[in-house]
Amino acid sequence: MAIKITALKNGPYMVEGNLAELALTDAAGAPYDLTSKPKAFLCRCGASTTKPFCDGQHSKIGFQAAEAAVRGG
Repeated sequence: MAIKITALKNGPYMVEGNLAELALTDAAGAPYDLTSKPKAFLCRCGASTTKPFCDGQHSKIGFQAAEAAVRGG
């Protein structure tokens, strides 16, 4: 299964698929090991204490985001 990323309503990015194929690294280039996980949830509100992963802070701070994809022409 291809990697699929979904912006959840007022929440994180949900990453699904064969995460062993995903190269997720920190700013220094150190990899995060996602091989045993079926899904990962990445923070997009900026308030998580476990960045880059979501820890639910979005619901505590009232994060609101636009989920609709912008169609270009």
